[in-house]
Amino acid sequence: MLLANALPLLHALAAAAVFAFGGVLGGLAVLYVLPPLASRLLWVVFGRPAGRYGVADRSFSVWWVTLQLQTLFLRLPFLEELLRLVPGLYSAWLRLWGSRLGARTYWSPGTVVLDRGYLDLGDDVALGAGVRLNGHVLQRGADGRLELVVDVIRVGDRAALGGYSLFTAGSTVAAGESLRACLISPPYSRWEGGRRVKSASDEGVRTALLP
Repeated sequence: MLLANALPLLHALAAAAVFAFGGVLGGLAVLYVLPPLASRLLWVVFGRPAGRYGVADRSFSVWWVTLQLQTLFLRLPFLEELLRLVPGLYSAWLRLWGSRLGARTYWSPGTVVLDRGYLDLGDDVALGAGVRLNGHVLQRGADGRLELVVDVIRVGDRAALGGYSLFTAGSTVAAGESLRACLISPPYSRWEGGRRVKSASDEGVRTALLP
C-alpha cells in the first residue's frame, strides 16, 4: 500500500512528459482519462468496496489505491474547475469514474468530490458553492480500531444542496429537497422534509461489494 502513495507524483510526471513529447491530446488523456480507467479496472477485478472495513482488509487497499489515483485532482482543484467550464463535461468525466449522474447537474464553484466513483445524482440537481461530497470517512469503530466507511452518496431529482454542506458515505437526499447551507450529514443519513430522518446508528452499516 505504501507504493500506492507514489501514484499522484507518477501521475503528474507522466502527464507532464506526454504533454512535452507526445502532444496535447496525449497529455490530456494521461491526465484525465487514464486514472478513471485504472480505477474501473480495479473494481472489475476486486469489486467496488461499499460498507465498513478495517485497514487490513483487501477492500481498504482497493479503496486506497483508487483514492491515490484521484489525489492529483484534490491537490490541484483547478484541474476540475477547468472541466466545469464546459457544460456537461465534468459530469461525463465523473461517469467515467463510475458515478451515475442525471441530466443538468449544476456544479457551483468550489464543489469538492472526494470519491469520484461514489455518486448517484438524479436530474436537475443543484450543488451550492463549497459543497463537499465525501464518499468515505475514516473513524474509530466500536472496538476502538480505525475503520473505513465508504459508500455511494445518493441525491434525488430536483434536489438542491445548500452551500458549504458536507455529505458523507451513504448519505441519501430525497427528490425535491432544498437543504440549508452548512449541513453535516453523517454516514448513511437520509434527508427528507428538510431534516435528517435516518442514520447508520439506527440500522447498522452493511459490508458489500457493489457491481
